[in-house]
Amino acid sequence: MVGEVALKAIQAREERFVAHAKKIWEHPETAYNEVSTCAVTAELLRELGFVVETGMYGMPTALRASWGSGEPTIGFLGEFDALPGLSQKVSTRQEPVQEGAPGEGCGHNLLCVAPLAAAYGLKEELRASSRPGTVVYYGCPAEEALTGKVFMARGGAFRELDLAFSWHGAAKNCVMRGVMTGLNSAKFHFTGRTSHAGGAPENGRSALDAVELMNVGANYLREHVTMDNRIHYVITDGGMAPNIVPDKACVWYFVRALTREAVEDTYRRLVLVAEGAAHMTETKVEIEFLGGCYPTLENRVLSDVIYQSLQEVEKPVWTKEELEFAEAINVQNPNYDQIKRRPDYDGPLGVSVGIREENGFGSTDVGDVQHIVPCAEVNTASWNCAAPGHSWQVTSCAGSSIGMKGMLYGARALALTAAKVAADPQLVAAAKAEFLKATRGKPYRCPIPADVPVPMPVQK
Repeated sequence: MVGEVALKAIQAREERFVAHAKKIWEHPETAYNEVSTCAVTAELLRELGFVVETGMYGMPTALRASWGSGEPTIGFLGEFDALPGLSQKVSTRQEPVQEGAPGEGCGHNLLCVAPLAAAYGLKEELRASSRPGTVVYYGCPAEEALTGKVFMARGGAFRELDLAFSWHGAAKNCVMRGVMTGLNSAKFHFTGRTSHAGGAPENGRSALDAVELMNVGANYLREHVTMDNRIHYVITDGGMAPNIVPDKACVWYFVRALTREAVEDTYRRLVLVAEGAAHMTETKVEIEFLGGCYPTLENRVLSDVIYQSLQEVEKPVWTKEELEFAEAINVQNPNYDQIKRRPDYDGPLGVSVGIREENGFGSTDVGDVQHIVPCAEVNTASWNCAAPGHSWQVTSCAGSSIGMKGMLYGARALALTAAKVAADPQLVAAAKAEFLKATRGKPYRCPIPADVPVPMPVQK
């Protein structure tokens, strides 16, 4: 049976994969600082028989691991980074390991390992069958900065692939078909002239005034953009004291939309707003473009196979203790009663398998890969059903048996899917045909210009 060897290979190494996910959970590292995660993951991949290269694509914490030769070339996307401030013990109440420290609030310790385990399963499947095929695992930094895979793409990653797969932990088991937004991120630095705010205000040119006027203009802009646009900001520097006219101020903006064209157009208009604010206040504005990413582009040929595989492979069986753990966290969410009234509610932890057709207004740099090669993503239940995204609740579950079971379920589903595709050239051709139709006339253009440097790890 296709996939049987892959699934047995993953099962034989389950303890090793769980231990690796726990090791990453215990040593969380934020975007572009995943030095330890990259090193120990490279060590595991070499142990599993892959050829591993680190420091890839101009990024110190990116890695590429490969095995095999010939076509198809199938890629798996792992992620490395944790979130700042979300340190958390495996507990049903908010209880940081270290106050203010990072934590796996998006479950990237699991996201590193599930695709890795799937890549190993496919490797063993191809080796046992003697069929041609190349397996590539990418260790991707800085997804939470929404630029990691974008910098990798700028450096040439992913173009070698025939197709790719991604997995993410979630509150439910589902295949993603809706679109998640693309994004631009930029800081607007205004420079004016300082003065005593009480004694000589006429001599000052307030950079903070410029920031506030820009924000007013951006809020008026909301009325005149398409409904899929999202514009959000935070003032990162507003001056030193009320009696000093600020000569420097900064505001950081995200612009999101469901198409790359809409992102770029709204961002262009936002730049005009910033320039207008500078004119009104006789200040100067310098724009620090931090990066951008594409909206997602799911491939239905691949997602159909994933959906079938989710139903065929062994699902997690939640223990009484795991269900009680999840429920104890769920009841702390004020929206839990509404969640329980939804038609798709199936208990404190996800059990059923579904298809998510609706669009989402979060963003992920997986979208950039999906505009380079056919690529599909799957979610499996890895935390309590009422957990907000990027929360201590996710961190808690990601270090528990709940997260580990969800991770292994996702690995099995991806491995079986990849084995089916590798054994059927017609599926590969159909996935490519769908991709070419969706992207015709819209070649991928990296949103990050060549002169924007890759962030380097912070020296400890």
